[in-house]
Amino acid sequence: MRYLSVCSGIEAASVAWETLGWSPVAFSEIEPFPSRVLATRFPGVPNLGDMTKFREWDIERGAVDLIVGGTPCQAFSVAGLRKGLEDPRGNLSLVYVAMVDHYRPEWIVWENVPGVLSSNGGRDFGAFIGALAHIGYGFSWRVLDAQYFGVPQRRRRVFLVGHSSGDSRRAAEVLF
Repeated sequence: MRYLSVCSGIEAASVAWETLGWSPVAFSEIEPFPSRVLATRFPGVPNLGDMTKFREWDIERGAVDLIVGGTPCQAFSVAGLRKGLEDPRGNLSLVYVAMVDHYRPEWIVWENVPGVLSSNGGRDFGAFIGALAHIGYGFSWRVLDAQYFGVPQRRRRVFLVGHSSGDSRRAAEVLF
């Protein structure tokens, strides 16, 4: 499985998926420290930087099987200002959808805080999943907590898995 990781951080997805034989095509990270970590840990994988410039990247449609990303959560977090899609960081979730539409991977995995479900009365998440449905993806989401997966802390996150067939059952099989 060839994947593109956006909002990569220090790249948890690559650590998790390495044993499966999956390979990153590229990363997209703008913060200096995580970018240095990526360059050290994955010297052969380009960091393409700003995800809003994805149309300029040298990646052909069909070159990735999966796009994974956890767009910034500050706009949706109950601990933040909750500006949702009005916050440029929150709006990156819609840039993610545009990227999915541009590259058309078979699979997508998106992660965020549970506050995304209630931000703006649920309309922000509704806009996100509505946009995914509009471009033909079927999807399923679930709130998972890291404490039940060997991590010694409570860290609840929404995980959305999508499939290009438009059939949400394919995505649901992954999550459930």
